[in-house]
Amino acid sequence: MSSLTDPPEAADGRLPPGGAPPVAGQSPIRGGSGPVSVSPGKRAWRRFRKNKLGFYSLVLFCTLVVLSLFAEVLSNDKPLLVRYEGRLYFPLVKDYSEKTFGGDFEAPTDYLDPFIKDQFAKPGNWAVYPLNPYGPRTLNYFASKPNPAAPSSENYFGTDDRGRDLLAQLIYGFRVSALFALALTAVGVVVGVLMGAIQGYAGGKTDLAFQRVIEIWSSMPELYLLIIFSAIFAPSVALLLILLSLFGWMGLADYVRAEFLRNRQMDYVRSARALGVGNLRIMWRHILPNSMTPVVTFLPFRMSAAILALTSLDFLGLGVPPGTPSLGELLNQGKANIDAWWISMSTFAVLVITLLLLTFMGDALRDALDPRKADR
Repeated sequence: MSSLTDPPEAADGRLPPGGAPPVAGQSPIRGGSGPVSVSPGKRAWRRFRKNKLGFYSLVLFCTLVVLSLFAEVLSNDKPLLVRYEGRLYFPLVKDYSEKTFGGDFEAPTDYLDPFIKDQFAKPGNWAVYPLNPYGPRTLNYFASKPNPAAPSSENYFGTDDRGRDLLAQLIYGFRVSALFALALTAVGVVVGVLMGAIQGYAGGKTDLAFQRVIEIWSSMPELYLLIIFSAIFAPSVALLLILLSLFGWMGLADYVRAEFLRNRQMDYVRSARALGVGNLRIMWRHILPNSMTPVVTFLPFRMSAAILALTSLDFLGLGVPPGTPSLGELLNQGKANIDAWWISMSTFAVLVITLLLLTFMGDALRDALDPRKADR
């Protein structure tokens, strides 16, 4: 029975013209007045997008990473496409000798050679070069200035003390750092979640034993181990990834352990156990999805730490193999060449911008996943 203050309704349950509008989030049909359900993931994504600084940092960082994956197309000393005497050549995917383009030797073509450029400039011939016609290891023997050379129209960001183009090294060095950070973070997440889940769910003596092992392992001198292994084995990205992965999971494992210890006492876990659900299914199907908040929030900060670790080790000469584009090696060159300010300044700018983008992303994720943050 409706009260005297309720507006009259039509036979189909709709309000007549002039009646009170339906409340936001409720159905205008009688009997369907419950609030519209929104998943926690959608609410978190909506809060994340409202944080403009964090959202655009994510967009910019992903754009830079994707562009760096095509570094060979953006910065290379080989043309993308050549038309010579009626035939098409693809130097980016196949090496050609100088004789192919009218030279005298069977050696690989130096596409910065003025003779080769003159050959491509003849009528009917042409070549499409990348935006930056230098690779990370390119030595321009025909440069007009001594090295290290300041920024110019020939080298947009200048050159280092070996004559290599600085912009090319920054592009390729950023790619090495970003991919290394992604790989190290992925390994750390897998191992950290696994170890933290086992500790938190099992509890008791299992948790105590794992904690003692972690305490002993975390007390190992990581830098000394890196120095020892660098002296025994040839430097490689894979070796560095393995060594840093041995220590990079412990921080995340503590967060996951705490979440599992809290969630395993919840009613939905007790109900699943009462229904005879197996422990593995409870851990990975029920508890883990409700314990992912610290994992997701941890990712950008873990990537920042990985980039800083790689840069620091490269600066000390303990990182990637010699000749590999590296931000740390460029910072070391900047220290050795104080007058060549463009080396340290440009490298420092790339490093700071990268770390700031990841920090803004991490702060936005932390706020978006905080259950105390109400939608505004």
